Amino acid sequence: MKPTLTRSLGLITGVALALVGLYLAIAGGQLAFLGGSLFYLFAGLVLIVTGVLGVVRPKAAPLVYAALMLVTLIWALAETGLNIWGLEVRLITFLVFGVWLLVPAVWATGRGWMADKAALLGSVAVTGVVLLASCFTSYSINGTLSPERMAASDPTAETDNNIANADWHYYGRTAHGDRYSPLGQITPQNVSHLKLAWQTQTGDTARAGEAEVAGPDQGHEFNLEVTPIKVDDTLYMCTPHSWIVAMDAATGKIKWTYDPRPDKKDVAANVYLACRGVSYYQAPEGAQTSCPKRIFSPTADVRLVAVNAETGKPCDDFGDHGSISLRTYLGNVPLGFHFVTSPPLVVKDRVVLGGWVMDNQANFEPSGAVRAFDPMTGELAWAWDAGHTPENWKPGPNDELTRNTPNAWGVYTADPELGLLYIPTGNSPPDNWGGSRRPFDEATSSATIALDIETGERKWTFQTVHHDLWDMDIPAGPSLVDLPGPNGEKIPALVQSTKRGEFFVLDRRTGQPVPGYPVEEKPVPTAGIAPDDHVSPTQPYPVAMPSLTPPDLKETDMWGATLLDQLICRIQYKSSAYEGQFTPPHVGKTTIVYPAFYGVVDWQGATVDPVRKVLLANASYLPFRIKLDHRTGLEQSGALPKWNGEGNEPTPKGNALAISPNYGTPYVAYTNPWLNPLQIPCKGPVWGTMTAIDLVTKKIIWQHPIGTTRDTGPFRTHNNLPLPTGMYNIGGSVVTKGGMVFIGATADDYLRGIDLATGKVIWRDRLPAGGQATPMSYSVNGKQYVLIAAGGHGGLGTRSGDYIRAYALDDAAAK
Repeated sequence: MKPTLTRSLGLITGVALALVGLYLAIAGGQLAFLGGSLFYLFAGLVLIVTGVLGVVRPKAAPLVYAALMLVTLIWALAETGLNIWGLEVRLITFLVFGVWLLVPAVWATGRGWMADKAALLGSVAVTGVVLLASCFTSYSINGTLSPERMAASDPTAETDNNIANADWHYYGRTAHGDRYSPLGQITPQNVSHLKLAWQTQTGDTARAGEAEVAGPDQGHEFNLEVTPIKVDDTLYMCTPHSWIVAMDAATGKIKWTYDPRPDKKDVAANVYLACRGVSYYQAPEGAQTSCPKRIFSPTADVRLVAVNAETGKPCDDFGDHGSISLRTYLGNVPLGFHFVTSPPLVVKDRVVLGGWVMDNQANFEPSGAVRAFDPMTGELAWAWDAGHTPENWKPGPNDELTRNTPNAWGVYTADPELGLLYIPTGNSPPDNWGGSRRPFDEATSSATIALDIETGERKWTFQTVHHDLWDMDIPAGPSLVDLPGPNGEKIPALVQSTKRGEFFVLDRRTGQPVPGYPVEEKPVPTAGIAPDDHVSPTQPYPVAMPSLTPPDLKETDMWGATLLDQLICRIQYKSSAYEGQFTPPHVGKTTIVYPAFYGVVDWQGATVDPVRKVLLANASYLPFRIKLDHRTGLEQSGALPKWNGEGNEPTPKGNALAISPNYGTPYVAYTNPWLNPLQIPCKGPVWGTMTAIDLVTKKIIWQHPIGTTRDTGPFRTHNNLPLPTGMYNIGGSVVTKGGMVFIGATADDYLRGIDLATGKVIWRDRLPAGGQATPMSYSVNGKQYVLIAAGGHGGLGTRSGDYIRAYALDDAAAK
């Protein structure tokens, strides 16, 4: 071997190790100063010594490095046990260097490879064996739903007499929002024969600047989150640009498309272009109308449109020739400040909807009132306005609904027999400072509220977060299910999922916890609150139900691609304000929020099998960081223009686009997902799970990671190894009588079929774009289909598209 090559490789290697060591020593010293682990400082100093020895005494350097590898292995096992993700980030950097040092020409002394490398080979081998062994560690809760429960049959629980089993009339199939299909043709035994039956492209695709995450110079989100409905032989859906599309349910052929042509200024101002679904209404027999069957859909320019379900033509007798403005009674609505993403709830001759009020812009934003309209004429029937006395009223032409009240933007559910609808509320803006909230804001935020469908009168309220400072609004209405009572009676219940990962089980008649499902107030952190705000000393917890809330973070939970970027996360952790869940946002200091406002369980809510009494929920785990800061400096510098709410919001300059301006309050807010410089989460896997909960025994039946890293790499790339980390997910699931669960949602662009009994994925298909939507199931001519929209999601950065895909068994298996 040439001495020149040996010397060159030895020098390069020594310098590289010394530089890595210098970084670890400096950053590790900072971490040690903050009270964190001393290991990084120690490892950095040893690496510097090793790098120097590699140049001046190559005989000793491999021995020192081998010893460092063994110490690192012991430290890693002590911190994380046999957790593959914890060990990988701690060991892979040293393992890669160790493999390089085994190259014969590196630090060769002339004594022979084994004499030079024996100790190093041993360290590399031991480290590799431990990493290999950790790959077999399970992150699942393995269980099975009993055959008796799987075979359960209760026709009164599984059907709505007004909806044929073959149809899917609401976002959740029925107004109960359970997302249960009473079809049983597709089963775990034949699902391997499930094939793509048809694929349709709507033609509505992302335009320039729309496919990316909203933020500085990044455009706005374009999200195909729709769940079509199916009535008779037709599927109906909406698109992000507000098109309404009707398709043949058997072939996917587009029957008609209606473009309501939303105002371009509204479309450009909306930071979240999405439409989750449309609603269906059939006029009473004998009604004098040319539009007896109609489809209702919201538009991006804040209208509600009604079109003929047969032709796609506007219903001329509804509102102003087929549409009504949802800006009416709201006073000044700046562009982008109000829009509707969820389908209106149509039940008992009412079309009920709220809307999304733009987060964190001011404390004088438009009203979050819920409104009900006559489905034939479009006339306002009632408004539920938390700030008005009485709350349910019908404003006149010059009246304005109370500004800045909590809104209810998610999908609503209802019990038509009880005459109640259930709305999930958010906060009075802004989210992270509540010093100006009024008593009626405090009483109705982050709550499930039951309203009389016909009158809008509030019947009961159950609050899931008190004085919410973390944007823990309820993003989806509850799922309804009848549960057995203590004396064998049937209790009409509901299950309210939350962003926290908790599930509240309430009597849907009264809003009180069902007997055996108690709720307790528990103390939470209170230190560090802004001086002109306050914090609730306790928060409610459903103590009998399993929780998907993650454990409080520890320094050892910090993660990254390598030891180097993980160290940055550890420094940030020790530098931040954090005392666990509900740590209040601090002024001038970054606060870690976990779980954060993207969920654990987001707008998809939960799925309930009402026959087998099983709840299904997919969860995501990603911390965020918030910092409140005084607004005066930004306004004085001109980076954040002043605004009093008149006209449209002024455009901030430069980096101020990333700031929540919170006009009318003393503070601005900086809110971002907690990612390191490689755009990798600072909290390690598992990042996504699928869980089945027995609602009778109140136990987890099974829980498994769901999704891989295949389509999510560093720096938001779409290529990666398909590591089984579980993956972030947006979108819900559907469960069928046949014992199958279908879900897209995950950021790796698959539709998966899961065996309800075990939770095992037994079928999957690659989607042409992100499947961040909730599937549905229906049948035509005796054949059951499973359908999903695949169009991507700007927030997750998945591939964008305009696909609607339906799957069915091949003819032989369907018989």
